[in-house]
Order: sequence, then structure tokens, then C-alpha cells
Amino acid sequence: MEDNKKKSNWIRIKEYLFISEKHDEAYTAMEMSKEVAPKIERLSFKDRIYKLIGKLIKLLIVFLIMLTGFFWYISGSPLGLAKFGYTYYITTQWAMDSPSKEELFVNMLKGLAKGTHDKHTVYLDKEDMKELEMHTSSTYSGIGLLLDFSDGKVLKVGATMEGQPAEAAGLQKGDQILAIDGIPISDIEKEEVANHIRGEAGTFVVLRILRSGEEQEISIERKTIVMPTVRGKMLDDSVGYIRLTQFAEKTVDEFTKIYEDLQAKGMKRLVLDLRDNPGGLITTAHGIGQYLIPKGPIVTVQTRKGRNSAYMSRGDHSLIPLVVLINGNSASASEIIAGAVQDTKSGIIVGTKSYGKGTVQSVVQGLDEEGLKITIARYHTPNDRVIDGIGIIPDEIVEPSKANPEVDVQLERAIEIVKTL
Repeated sequence: MEDNKKKSNWIRIKEYLFISEKHDEAYTAMEMSKEVAPKIERLSFKDRIYKLIGKLIKLLIVFLIMLTGFFWYISGSPLGLAKFGYTYYITTQWAMDSPSKEELFVNMLKGLAKGTHDKHTVYLDKEDMKELEMHTSSTYSGIGLLLDFSDGKVLKVGATMEGQPAEAAGLQKGDQILAIDGIPISDIEKEEVANHIRGEAGTFVVLRILRSGEEQEISIERKTIVMPTVRGKMLDDSVGYIRLTQFAEKTVDEFTKIYEDLQAKGMKRLVLDLRDNPGGLITTAHGIGQYLIPKGPIVTVQTRKGRNSAYMSRGDHSLIPLVVLINGNSASASEIIAGAVQDTKSGIIVGTKSYGKGTVQSVVQGLDEEGLKITIARYHTPNDRVIDGIGIIPDEIVEPSKANPEVDVQLERAIEIVKTL
């Protein structure tokens, strides 16, 4: 009996889906002859159309309810869908210059990332992703310039790279940059300044600078720059000097080679210069830390869910007396090293307070060569200090000389200290 009931229901479904009348009658007659099929109500073609339209309307209502619920969830407001539709209509139909849909959509994605209120979480379009890859590989097209934001919103030339276009054009450390290609610095997000200066090799960037009270414009041709991230030399018979400009993919290999070369030349003490180093990869900081931190934690990373993971020093290398130089532009991975050295008392920190970027970002690849750089964790120093927004305060604060900026008083003091260790 159950089987017959199922067959009857199937007949109804097939009738509703417009089974041909002839086939329908034959099939129905056969079932009726078995005296098990119920009476089947015959509908006219017009009634079937009305019934189909009714079902489509119901499906549409269900879809709109689900869509409203989705926008309510992502917006936090029951009017989310209405607000989106209204804003999209006004933007696309009323704007004097009609924006492209692609540009509107990309800016919506950027707005989502900006809504986290975390300045390090950003949506990266295709060009931004290329810039990030260039930065981590330390190969890019630009002018060879290090930027200095240590005076707040004032942008200055931190340094020029030897033999690169910025140096050849006559830019000097301390020059204030007022505008890039006619755009005032005040109109450019701090994180976007470098992207405005960089560009395709062979193109030009025009910087308006202020030097000794006088403004001038300098046009500089961009070139492909393979930037060494580590430089080193012997300051005397026993004191070595290593400067790190960033923590890129190849930095550990470069550091290892220079460190071992200096040891072969008699290095017994080390001055590590992390000034103006914006940081980079936490894995690179972990690799550098093997030479500077005793066995134990270099840094601990804590996620939003409270999960901890530690990057450890194996203690494979004998430590030597160490002084680390930092300033207001020393950030991220630079602060990991400085914080670990300070907490483990494996060296002395000299200079000025660091930037205070104590977060870890992950770059998530998108669906069309774009991506999202998102803050996923905060790091803690070996003594469980959180430095995000705080920075590392040096063991000895030494301000750069304003009267004679050509004299590196911070380095001089670092050398004096390391010789006493």
C-alpha cells in the first residue's frame, strides 16, 4: 500500500510538470484500473500557469528574506540590504562622473578592511600585491630612498642608498618631502607613501622638498633596485658593525655570511644597527635571533583566540657583547629583536623609543591576483611584554644631534658602551 501511495504522489508531480495529455490519460487510466490511485484533479493550462507564477513568487520572497538576513548579519542592521541598494543606486545614477563598477567594488572591499580600525589590515589590489612581493624579496622599481616619519606627520628623507637614483639626484638626509607628483603629503595615507614614490622602471617621480627653508622640485628616474638588506664592517680590531635595513626573505643568508666574515676578521663585539628598519618577516627575525639570543624564546605570538606559539632560539651560537641601535622608525621585526635582547639581557639597547608595531600580519591570496593583509596576532617579548602602540624604550636614550646631524652621536655612544661589555 505504501508503494502505491508513493506512485500516486509521483503521478501528481508529473502532472504538474505538464506531462502530455495523451500519456497522462493513459497512465492515469492504468493506475485507476488498479483501483489504488486516488482521484486526480485536472487543471487547465491557465490554472497551471497561475500556480507556477505563485510558486515563483514564493521562491522570490524566500530569496529576499534570505538576502535581507545575510545583509543584516554582515551589516549589523535589519536595514542593511536597503541601505546598500539605496547607496549603490544614488552613487551610480546621481554622480556627475559615473564611476566604474569595478572601482566601486574594489573600494567597497577596501572599506571592509578599513572597518577593522587596524591600520595594518588592508585590502591589496593587484598592484599592491606586486609591491608587497617586491618588498619581501627586496627587489623593486624605485629611487633608493628610506623614509623618516619619526616627527609625526612630517615626512623626511631618512637616508639615500649608495649608488641609487635618489643619491644621484642630490637628495639628502633630513630633507622634508612636501609633495609627490604634485600630491601633498597630507593627502596621502602614511602606508601609501612608498607606493607613490615607487613605480615602473624608466618613469619619473617628482618630489617637492624643503631644505634650509627653501622649496625645490626634483625629478628622479625610477630604476630597478636590488636592495641588499645587510651591510657590515669592522669598526676596529675587535668591534664589528652590522646594519639591517629590513627583514626580507634573503636577510638571514646575508646576515649569516657577513656575521661569519666579521668573526673571521676578529670580531669580538658587535653593534647591530636597526635604525629606520621597518621590519618584515617574523621568520627572518627568528633566524637572526639565533645569533643574538640565548637558548629560549625569542618572541611569543598570541592569536585572538588566545592560542600561543613561540619562536625559540636553539642556542647554537656563542653570544658576544652586543649593543643594538633603534629609533622611532624601528618597527615590527626590529622590535622583536630589540625586545628579546633587552629581556634576555644579552645586550644593551641604545637610541630612541621604537615605533611600537607589535602585531603579526598574514597575507591571504585572493581569487584574482589580489589579496588581504590582515592582522592575526600580537607578539609578546620573552618577558611577556606587549609593545604594540608602546614601543621599546632603550636602556640608554641618545637623541641624534640637531646641531650637527652629520655626526652620528648614537653610533659613537654605542661603540663606547660595547667596548665596556
